[in-house]
Formats: sequence, C-alpha cells, structure tokens
Amino acid sequence: MRAVAVGDLPDGLVYEPKWDGFRALAWVFDDRVLIQSRQLRDLTPYFPDVRRLLRALPAGTVLDGELVIWDPDRGRTSFTALQGRITAGRRLLREARGRPAHLVVFDLLQDAGGELADLPLLERRRRLEEVLAGGPPQLQLCPQTSDPAQARSWMVDWQHAGVEGVIGKDPAGRYEPGRAGWVKVKTRSTVEAIVGGLTGTLSAPGVLLLGRYNEQGRLRYLGLTHPVGDAGAELGRALERYVVQQRGGVVPHPWPQPLPAVWTGQLADRRPLVYVPVQPTVVVEVEVDVAVDEPVGRWRHRARYVRVRADLSVYDVRRAAGF
Repeated sequence: MRAVAVGDLPDGLVYEPKWDGFRALAWVFDDRVLIQSRQLRDLTPYFPDVRRLLRALPAGTVLDGELVIWDPDRGRTSFTALQGRITAGRRLLREARGRPAHLVVFDLLQDAGGELADLPLLERRRRLEEVLAGGPPQLQLCPQTSDPAQARSWMVDWQHAGVEGVIGKDPAGRYEPGRAGWVKVKTRSTVEAIVGGLTGTLSAPGVLLLGRYNEQGRLRYLGLTHPVGDAGAELGRALERYVVQQRGGVVPHPWPQPLPAVWTGQLADRRPLVYVPVQPTVVVEVEVDVAVDEPVGRWRHRARYVRVRADLSVYDVRRAAGF
C-alpha cells in the first residue's frame, strides 16, 4: 500500500513513524528468502545480513517494512549507506559487517497459516507482534500509537534520527497492494538558502537552484525548488540585476552550465539541467524536509519557495558542509 500526502494528521487513525530508508517486502520461503523493493526490484543480494535474519522466521511469512542503516557517527539513519549497498561490489560483505542493516517491520501480509491481507490492520499488527516475538533485534517492530499528539511529537523529537514524518492508517483497514490507502505528513523546516540560478526566464521563473557557501568560500549546490508559480514576478524583480552575463563565451559562475544530472538527481533520463545563472547574492526562505544526501548535504527532495529575504545577506546564511 501507498500513502498520500496531507497537511495534517486526521484523528481516528493509528500512526507510525515514516523512516528514511528503502521500502521493502520480505518473503520467507522453505528454501530461500526474497527481499523486494516497491518497484519489484530484487534487493536480496545487497542485504545478506537481513536475509540471514529472516531465515529465523517461519516459512510462509511475508512482511512489509523499511530497510534502514544506522550511522552511529551522525546519530541517525543513513540513506547514503543504503545506496552504497547497491554499488558496493566486492566490498558488500565488509559493508554489511561494518554497518549492518535493520528491517523496521510495520505489517504482516501472510504468516505460516496463510494470507492476512483481508484482516483489519490491528489484527494483523497483533499477529505481527507474535511473529517477531523473540526474533532477532535487527527485525524491529515499528512503533505505533493511536494518540495524534504523540505522533506529532515524533515529528519533532525524532527528525534528527532520520524520521521523515508520520504515516496514518485506518485501524480497521485491510491491506490493498498498490492502493493509496494511507496518509502521510512529512516533517518540514524553514531554512534560508542562496539563489544560484533559475529555469525559465526572469519574467516567468520556473524553479530556483539553491546553494550555500562552505567554510572555504565555495558555493555548494544544495537542490532545486518546486515551481515557484505565482511568486515568479516577485522573484524576477529581485533577481533581475544579478543575472550573470556571458563574457567571451564563458559564463563566470561557480557551477557548471548546464548542471549535471548527478547533481540534480535527474538520473532517470540523465539530462543535464539548463538554467539561467545569477550572482549568488539573493537569499530566499524555503521549506525542506529532513531527507539529505550525505556527505555533500544536498536535499534529496525539492524545497518549497516561501519568500525573498531582502533583510539577509549571504553572510547571514549558515555554512554548507563539504569542500
């Protein structure tokens, strides 16, 4: 099942933390284990540590959960470490020993007795607790509450540990694969960033390219905004005198033009992003969630533009990580 974004958590649901990891289904057969991504990709070869843990469960068990890896140095989950499993190659076993993965389990679709998808969520939860009782600690039961206030406190207290928000579910709901039957509220915070470019034109800006200076005085690229929409006219006026002019066939700007797909995350089609460079002078306020790609500190998801901060200079914006 999938979750659709809402502005606030409705009452009358049960609530679970939304983890910053890989969503996965785990199938335990008589002779093997299958770990499958939401896109039906076979993740089993990349998580030999989790595969070994799942063998302790009865054949016929099917779990829904989130693969996470804890980074003790940063005190939070590491999405980058998960991605590193896919590209580890010969280093895979060493990675698994050094930074073992956990499966945070939030649903039981089948047990040794048969399919459970038509049962109410709370009954599936009760049976899930029985299946995981006494099992390996790396197969963790996801916290759950019926108190909206406690769920909202998770969004504040646990965000620095890698919890992206909260999922709300109907306690009487059945499990319907592929259906958007849950709701989610993401934890977001308001921050400042420096505009380094824009798509479209000054009269009709599309998205903003954002960055921050690091301690060495280099402008680090952080990410893109969603389309700015009706705020385009205000932004165009604020940025007009800072558009970088081409000189002798060269654009004097700290970022490449066009912007590589690996920077923007547009890896599906690998198209670089053509943009209008601007002098990194204008500060804007944006909303971002907690998903960050380490160690460069780029935002994994797009930011929401809020307003121009004409009262701030680039020296008022906190420094970026990295070199």
